[in-house]
Amino acid sequence: MPSYAFFKKQFVPLAEAKISVMTHALHYGTAVFEGIRGNWNSKQKQIFIFRQREHYQRLINGCKVMRMKMPYSVDEMCQITVELAQKCAFEQDIYVRPLAYKCSEALGVRVHDIADDFTVFIIPWGRYIDVDKARCSVSAWQCPTDNSIPPQVKIMGHYAGNALAKSDAVEKGFDECIMLNHDGYVAQGSGENIFLVINGKLLTPPTWNNILPGITRDCVITLAKNELGIETIERPVDRLELFLADEVFLTGTAAHVTPVAEIDHRQIGDGEIGKITTQLQQIYADVIRGENAKYSDWCTPVYKK
Repeated sequence: MPSYAFFKKQFVPLAEAKISVMTHALHYGTAVFEGIRGNWNSKQKQIFIFRQREHYQRLINGCKVMRMKMPYSVDEMCQITVELAQKCAFEQDIYVRPLAYKCSEALGVRVHDIADDFTVFIIPWGRYIDVDKARCSVSAWQCPTDNSIPPQVKIMGHYAGNALAKSDAVEKGFDECIMLNHDGYVAQGSGENIFLVINGKLLTPPTWNNILPGITRDCVITLAKNELGIETIERPVDRLELFLADEVFLTGTAAHVTPVAEIDHRQIGDGEIGKITTQLQQIYADVIRGENAKYSDWCTPVYKK
């Protein structure tokens, strides 16, 4: 079944959504993107797009940082996404990639006189970190600070460092990397936030510590409190604490809730998926597939019934 894109204000086959090699964003990373999941519920024969409003609001925020004029509102982008998903008609998990970008065919380092455009496409996509228990390494590459490239929004150029860190880890035999910030504290994975379980409580780096304020991160904090009665402590996390934690897991739209069994060849806990991680994995899996009515406002159904 073919994929489609919303490109130049119309729905087209994905293969026809092409840009010029002179497009400004291609040369200078002058773009803002999001990653949104649509999760297939086989019992209901339904795809639920998860927290798309929050994703599109973050895209709008990124556009403000990059001095872009977004031609669509959050409501309009949500509607475009639902219509695009209906046109694709997949019956499996999907990945939605919106992109706001500097579209002028122009060279030169600037953003002030370059035109803006918006596109979004959908592809089928399964697990991002395709293992049950991830092995991670702490990267030598650091997360940028708010005064270089603001990490609170998904600016395309920001992810060059993340890509270097991820490839270094994978080529050394690991599944994912863990990046530190400029002060040497734990920041995040290449595309995920990170949580530690210590003495029955969750610990995660604070959003002011040069990390992405992840939407899945917010979900996990909410679900841990509401469903398990577990407090989340947000404070700077020392590298040493990674090795001493009872459990560690990563969170992200692509990665969902991914357990970490090993960091830099050091076993985490007993090396198995921990109790709290297991509980949060199951709760989150039910929520994103529309199985928990308490959180139905997080889920947008695609197909009309």
